Amino acid sequence: MESEMKLDKWGYQVRTCSDSCISAINSYYHQVVSYGRKRSVIMEAPKSDPECVLGNILAAHFLCSTGSSRVPLLIDTAKSFLESASSYEKAVFECIMYLISPDRDDDLAVNLHSKLLREFPRDLVSLKRAQVLCFYMGRADLSLKLVEQVLPMNNHEDYIYGMLAFPLLELGRMEEAEKAGKTGYEINKDDTWSQHAICHVYQHECRFKEAVEFMNNCSTSWSSLSSFMYTHNWWHVALCYLEGHAPMEKVREIYDECIWKELERSDAIPPEVYLNAIGLLLRVYIRGGHDIFGDRLKKLADCLTDQTVWFLEWHLDILILWALSHTGELNKAEDLLKGLKSRVSMMTKKKQQIMQKGLSKLFINTGRATMRRHWNFLGTTLMPLTTR
Repeated sequence: MESEMKLDKWGYQVRTCSDSCISAINSYYHQVVSYGRKRSVIMEAPKSDPECVLGNILAAHFLCSTGSSRVPLLIDTAKSFLESASSYEKAVFECIMYLISPDRDDDLAVNLHSKLLREFPRDLVSLKRAQVLCFYMGRADLSLKLVEQVLPMNNHEDYIYGMLAFPLLELGRMEEAEKAGKTGYEINKDDTWSQHAICHVYQHECRFKEAVEFMNNCSTSWSSLSSFMYTHNWWHVALCYLEGHAPMEKVREIYDECIWKELERSDAIPPEVYLNAIGLLLRVYIRGGHDIFGDRLKKLADCLTDQTVWFLEWHLDILILWALSHTGELNKAEDLLKGLKSRVSMMTKKKQQIMQKGLSKLFINTGRATMRRHWNFLGTTLMPLTTR
């Protein structure tokens, strides 16, 4: 059967003969912007229509972080049908292919997404993809520029205001961030990125009780969230208890029941849980609350010696380095550190300069002796990484 053009959730053309393929793509869109835990639904798209360029390239991007052997096949399949794809599919293909290239220039990757969004401004998944890149670049200004670029075409849409609020938070524009977050929350009470933004504002203003009450009220909508977002929201609640000088036992209860317990779910993604678990324990240890937490850090560090959770993202790797060094896993910590240095050495010169600027203190101060005796340096150096 000859393929036809169908419209996706944004109203853009996708060449496919399969309603199931479009349905899977639309479901994936929703999972991405809502931080859902069923992002794997995109794998149904190429299964339903192996010739769909958009389905194949989105599936390839989804699998990239896992190192799946299926990625090259999905990319090759998308390439082979690219000529007959819609202009929208070609634009998404170009952005993702460059984004996943090993020697990409981050600024150019953002520019490609900006170009796509000028032509296809309703594509909030491409906006989210670009904002994630901006976050890791430390360029909240670019992230804000992108969302402001498409806001006029999406000003009544779900999720757009949470995407507006976050870069405003990072830029310290708290009043505007709160307004954007609350607008998103009014449109959709289950918009977790808007909830998250409002909580950030309350924390910044030391309105800890208000933040906890707000997030506890929102928590009934969190069961469908990804492992990262579910545990990250609870991380914020725990942090409000910690910074609001609640009993340390309350913080421990959140860790046990709402962060660590996520690992018991059959579809949990452990590295996403570990990120928030380490981030919370780092704060607890700096505040001197380690006695109340018993052997929890050691139990977590035992999981972190598994090298399959290394090198997934820099944020997690650096926090793992602290956890391993503090619990005496010095050989593992050194192996991880060597791996990080090796990865920096293989980057382009432009990226090396950026990375070395941010990591020079870490690399200088993480020799074996420093790891053993001066873990407090690591803790205070890494704490800013746990504020998001």
